[in-house]
Amino acid sequence: MGEAIAYSLEGEGKRLRAALLFAAFRELGGAGDAAGLAAAVEVVHTYSLVHDDLPCMDDDDLRRGRPTTHRAFDVDTATRAGFLMVPLAARVLADGCDALGLERKRRARLGRTLFEAVGVRGMIGGQVLDLEGEDVDLSAEALTAVHRAKTGALITASGVIGAVAARATPRAVEAVRGFGQEIGMAFQIVDDVLDVTQTAAVLGKTAGKDVRQQKSTFARLLGPDAALTEAHACVERAVDHLGSSGIDSTLLPALARYFVNRRS
Repeated sequence: MGEAIAYSLEGEGKRLRAALLFAAFRELGGAGDAAGLAAAVEVVHTYSLVHDDLPCMDDDDLRRGRPTTHRAFDVDTATRAGFLMVPLAARVLADGCDALGLERKRRARLGRTLFEAVGVRGMIGGQVLDLEGEDVDLSAEALTAVHRAKTGALITASGVIGAVAARATPRAVEAVRGFGQEIGMAFQIVDDVLDVTQTAAVLGKTAGKDVRQQKSTFARLLGPDAALTEAHACVERAVDHLGSSGIDSTLLPALARYFVNRRS
């Protein structure tokens, strides 16, 4: 089991959620090493990918340029490995809090933030909505709800965790939350577009999957060009959240723009 967990975690990825956490922590005055917190977020994200790829979910054979965990091992092993990564993330998060010397109430807040992003109001709930949306023409409003939960919740949580760990003011934390919600939406819209415009070799995962599974996406709903326009609009709204709260940062806006200008 340990081998399957290690295989899943060692796959090359963009680590954008970790990058967002680091950026929020640094830009809001955090002191110390937030690597443990970032690692906890990445463990949770990897768990979600392992389960997302299972035959009962998206049934994918390729992730991060190599066989998915259930293909490298088997379905039972991948399923169990994914479940075991949840308590592993809690352990890593606790170690990260120790490294920063965070007080008990702040630790509890970070734990709630991370694991609420995983639950029924976050990734798991979003996954259910995503599966229910197959072979259905979802409205823009319904599709937004799917994306904000399945993809956006953990991205938003990553920024909030960085801000809270940095002991930012409540106003700054809420600005980072709004920032994360918008770039989370932008990230998924771009993913939708890349699925129909790039190859598996470029993406490191199966291309054209959304079309084959008859999923509602913004690329399908609006067309690729209009969808990208909306993704860029999300980024500008994200940056506005920072400016309106007086957060002076070059790193966070730059990261937001990378979210929409990436090619994989």
